[in-house]
Amino acid sequence: MSSTVCGFIGLGLIGGSIARALKAADPSIRVLACDPNEASLRMAKEEGIADTIVPHIDASFSACDYIFLCAPVEINDENLLLLRPFLRPETTLTDIGSVKNDIHHHIHELGLDCQFIGGHPMAGTERIGYQNSKAVLLENAYYILTRTPETDEPRLQSYYHLVQLMGAIPLVVTYEQHDYITAAISHLPHVISASLVNLIRASDSPDGLMKMIAAGGFKDITRISSSSPVMWQQICLTNADNISALLSDYITSLSHMKDVIDSHDAQALYDFFDSARNYRESFIDVSSGPIKKVYAIHVDIADQPGMLAAVATLLAVHSINIRNIGIVHNREYERGTMRIEFHEEKDISVATHLLQMHGYVVS
Repeated sequence: MSSTVCGFIGLGLIGGSIARALKAADPSIRVLACDPNEASLRMAKEEGIADTIVPHIDASFSACDYIFLCAPVEINDENLLLLRPFLRPETTLTDIGSVKNDIHHHIHELGLDCQFIGGHPMAGTERIGYQNSKAVLLENAYYILTRTPETDEPRLQSYYHLVQLMGAIPLVVTYEQHDYITAAISHLPHVISASLVNLIRASDSPDGLMKMIAAGGFKDITRISSSSPVMWQQICLTNADNISALLSDYITSLSHMKDVIDSHDAQALYDFFDSARNYRESFIDVSSGPIKKVYAIHVDIADQPGMLAAVATLLAVHSINIRNIGIVHNREYERGTMRIEFHEEKDISVATHLLQMHGYVVS
């Protein structure tokens, strides 16, 4: 029985992570990679992730069972035209974009509905490029699949199982559902986050006092504003209708809350915050989605020279990888004087136990 061949057009953070996850799960899977970044291709080849590398789309892709379109959304259309002459009917085409309307329409125009299944791994980091890819990025992350009316069940199930092989959790929805859902839980929050940051920027005093003390709740809810402005420009252009509709609803909600606050309606204020808290606490607490869960602990330390370095050294000596560490200057929404972030959830319990053994108060 021949090995499964997976082709990647674009081998950045997500494409590289998918390739790594597949290779880790089944080393017999063969990976064909195409990317304009020659350094990324060489690295993938040297690491044994890519079996074959090509600088341009060519006949090599005719051997693929799956082809992942992982280039920027605006380039996928061009790549599809280049790829089409080399496609076998058996090959399953997919993408990784966070907006599905445009790609599904283009697929339909090219008559490729029967072999296309949209894909959107709800995972990512603030870093980009193949050099930052890792197999664990997809672990327990939702991976949304958007079938077409012509997608047959055997092809869908085959891709479904491939996603499971990556360690991700596949969910099948229509592309219309996908774009509305992601507009609500991902795209709109980015617009709101950027708006809040720009509001503070415009409202700040000349000496930047707001910026200096911004932390706690404000810093957490605006963290996603550090994402790529080019990417979010493209998302807002390609999913404009859904984002605009939800933004209109949000503006109506804000206007209502302004009226509630102006009228000093105590019960309405309580109900507003209480319903939000109850719904928020009902969320499944997993590390999935574009707004990644932050693995952090808070440590009480004395205000003495070298204390921060002592904690960092203690963790480093025990091979605990720290993502970020710092003193919390605004503790309105924080516990502890030091906040330590980790890359992985498992490090939290290990670090907590170690620090407590050395007399630190951890929360």
